[in-house]
Amino acid sequence: MESIVKVEHLSHRYTVDWAIQDINFEVNRKGILGLLGSNGAGKSTTMNIICGVLNQTDGTVYINGIDTRKNSVGAKKNIGFLPQKPPLYSDHTVDEYLTFAAEMRLMDPKKIKQAVEIAKERCGIVHFSKRLIRNLSGGYQQRLGIAQAIVHNPKFVVLDEPTNGLDPNQILEIRKLIKEIAIDHAVLLSTHILSEVQAMCDDIKMIEHGHLVFSGTLEEFNNYVKPDTFIVKLDNPPVDEDILAIPGVLRLKHLNKNTLRVQFDKKRENITESVANACVCSGWGLCEITLERISLEEIFAQLSGKRLIDKF
Repeated sequence: MESIVKVEHLSHRYTVDWAIQDINFEVNRKGILGLLGSNGAGKSTTMNIICGVLNQTDGTVYINGIDTRKNSVGAKKNIGFLPQKPPLYSDHTVDEYLTFAAEMRLMDPKKIKQAVEIAKERCGIVHFSKRLIRNLSGGYQQRLGIAQAIVHNPKFVVLDEPTNGLDPNQILEIRKLIKEIAIDHAVLLSTHILSEVQAMCDDIKMIEHGHLVFSGTLEEFNNYVKPDTFIVKLDNPPVDEDILAIPGVLRLKHLNKNTLRVQFDKKRENITESVANACVCSGWGLCEITLERISLEEIFAQLSGKRLIDKF
């Protein structure tokens, strides 16, 4: 099966500094791919090259099998792009703007009217067809921005921080819309907001310091950093030294009278079983023992080369 998007050895530099180096990935199916990274990590450079806004220094990008350098117009016909600041014209009506967007994508003039109606219907803005864009709320302007990105029914849709600046209700509505679009399209969602990734993405690529540092599913991302702490609740907790004497236990912290956080050596297998056995044999009254899940923020920090949060 031919890739919807294929990025090979993509590198770019501004003057002497490399913004990205040797980025490689493919998009082979419909759904939502999250492009993660800190501000300045290289996300925008990567997106701009993929969408044909910027010419790369090295490497190749294929959109639906088309080399973006050799046939940029043909490649762009398969791309829908919503920049972080939607390119809206405030003096246009919704219909005028979407018609203009379709014409810019070189659509068959006979198909434009129907395409505009379909895009409006999908994005829930049919009732604003004749309204000036300046009179739309922020949430509906964002819907219009998404509508212009899909009006020509591209195979690949790129959305840069699509929920930025929206209120909580608008965010939920835009998330729902993006998920609906991803049923029929491959969507690349660029963000540094981890809750957006958790709520919407199937797969994740993460760029830091210009390099691809993670590529995998959301589940693989969630499990990238293995836990090294667990919470244990005891009816009759012993003195700290007795727990610290268990092989593999490194540190502990009292959360309340009967609850402790225990840090252990990740190289030690079956540590929770060892602690449970010690509790039973010593009569400490084990009520519960639970591994602590590593937060997305901590995983992001490690992939970014930053120190993880110390819970002790």
